[in-house]
Amino acid sequence: MRLKFVPPMMPTLVAKPPQGDAWSHEVKFDGYRSQIIIDAGDARIFTRRGLDWTSKYRDLVEAAKGLNVQNAIIDGEVIVLNEAGLSDFAALRKAITRRQHDLYFVAFDLLHLNGHDLRDMELEDRREILAGLLGSDSRIQFSETMPGEANAIYHLIDQAGLEGMVSKRRDSKYRSGPTTNWLKTKSFTESEFDLLGVERERGKPAFALMAERGTGRYVGSAFITLNREMRERLWKRVQEAPGQPPKGMKRPATQWVKPGLIGRVKHLRGEEDLRHASLQDFWGDD
Repeated sequence: MRLKFVPPMMPTLVAKPPQGDAWSHEVKFDGYRSQIIIDAGDARIFTRRGLDWTSKYRDLVEAAKGLNVQNAIIDGEVIVLNEAGLSDFAALRKAITRRQHDLYFVAFDLLHLNGHDLRDMELEDRREILAGLLGSDSRIQFSETMPGEANAIYHLIDQAGLEGMVSKRRDSKYRSGPTTNWLKTKSFTESEFDLLGVERERGKPAFALMAERGTGRYVGSAFITLNREMRERLWKRVQEAPGQPPKGMKRPATQWVKPGLIGRVKHLRGEEDLRHASLQDFWGDD
């Protein structure tokens, strides 16, 4: 009987990494969470939600067939590296269709091996077996544990421009779905967006509504953390140049502004839309 896709174990997002020896820490790669299933002399690759993307990952499938196993289920991330050697989510979509040879699979857990279900084993034991399966020259790479203390690792990851880190209880068993035995801490970055309008309601924090530069695609809202003088300047600018809401957007508490305002936003790295975002500055493009 063929092995079936196992829904992945999903880390909980936290503001700071957990401390202490009970936790191990890995780089959080900016790619597509995926699962390799090897059995019956063949290999398949599934997305996080269980879609079969084997046909999209031809080179990775061939690499998986080359592993010295009868059958296995490997949890990991499909990534592509940029010139700086960092995982690059924007380049990943292009690589899937045009540059298969640039794709790598970073393996971080082993759920099944040669007829044995390993999910009740401790994480450290599963990872030790996984590391032993993988060669250093394959497209399938092992996600190494980062040595050192949690805050120091986070600082290094942030400085390097990486998306964040994942901390895992060393003794945790593999359980599908959300878990607090795995925690992810993301680093922040700053980007420029077009400012669409300001959402202000009495007694509530004010938010700036942001869009992708040049495309008008709404990407989310950013908490307005500006000092009093800059806030007043923003309110004045919005009132002097009222605009129309983008097509299909209905936000009664929003004052829309004419195109031409740009905002610098601090937000979590590696997200398609804004998360944990705050407006740091704004200016006109005139």
